[in-house]
Amino acid sequence: MHMADALLSPAVGAAMWTATAATTVYCAKRLREEPDPARVPLMGVVGAFVFAAQMINFTIPGTGSSGHLGGGLILAILLGPEAAFLVMASVLTVQALFFADGGLLALGANIFNLGFFPAFVAYPFIFRPIAGRDPSAARLAVASVIAAVVGLQLGALGVVLETTLSGVSALPLVPFAAVMLPIHLAIGLVEGLVTAAVVVFVSRAQPEILARRSAGEGLGGVATRSVIAALGLAAVVAGVFLSLFASASPDGLEWSIANVAGAPELEAAGPVYEWAAALQERLAFLPDYSLGASESAAGTSVSGVVGAAITLALVAGVGALLAWRARRRDSGAGPADGDG
Repeated sequence: MHMADALLSPAVGAAMWTATAATTVYCAKRLREEPDPARVPLMGVVGAFVFAAQMINFTIPGTGSSGHLGGGLILAILLGPEAAFLVMASVLTVQALFFADGGLLALGANIFNLGFFPAFVAYPFIFRPIAGRDPSAARLAVASVIAAVVGLQLGALGVVLETTLSGVSALPLVPFAAVMLPIHLAIGLVEGLVTAAVVVFVSRAQPEILARRSAGEGLGGVATRSVIAALGLAAVVAGVFLSLFASASPDGLEWSIANVAGAPELEAAGPVYEWAAALQERLAFLPDYSLGASESAAGTSVSGVVGAAITLALVAGVGALLAWRARRRDSGAGPADGDG
């Protein structure tokens, strides 16, 4: 569900960049106010896992379409909403800058659609009430599926509304929504099952992670090595091996565009679009997750490893910087109450 620049007008693109920037500042401020250095390694590894998992497109039977994991709900459950949003922003930024996956003008919208709705709507208002304070594996699974579906539906609706408000493509509101929402319902069900599998695993490997996150507490003193090791291994397996079996069918967004407009990709002309495309072409050293102009298994695997590594380094760096700024603030002003 990575939007291309051609779907958005510069005004709507700028508005979504502004909304995303404001949310990012808010999240960073919250993490500085409630520092949790023990969460930083988990942030990096889960970010790498989400990057690798997003490379695996799975076929939606009987449609000719495919989907991939969004990962926003997994991030929110394991890290909390604010950290989840920052990690998702990092994942999508790496994809857009270095792999030309999603447009630069549309990056703000992509981060908002895939990050805000799962972290700040689906997680607190759907997952947590259903899962409860001491959830069983069954309740975790049900909560994961329902919350994942709702989060993805809201994201898909966001794409439709942003495209319609832009008015730069032949995608009317009702016909576009009529194909976007059903196909992303199917994708959401698969994402929910994957989310449930990850969350149930964590609940068995180290249940205190979920208990601390549900209570809004830090992870200090919690043994997270086994979870970090398992998710790190999963990121490597997904990026290096499973990505080789990704479906070649158009994803849900491309499929929906093709059903309404007759072509999976749209074109937009103008200086803003040309500037964004030129900048992305200069920065993307593995465009479309490939080496050079031809697609190959080696290119896909290399992209999976490189992308996951960049994401891990970026997320861990951001987390460490925020924790350092919090320590520096506290060392100058004395201990702050309520630090996690």
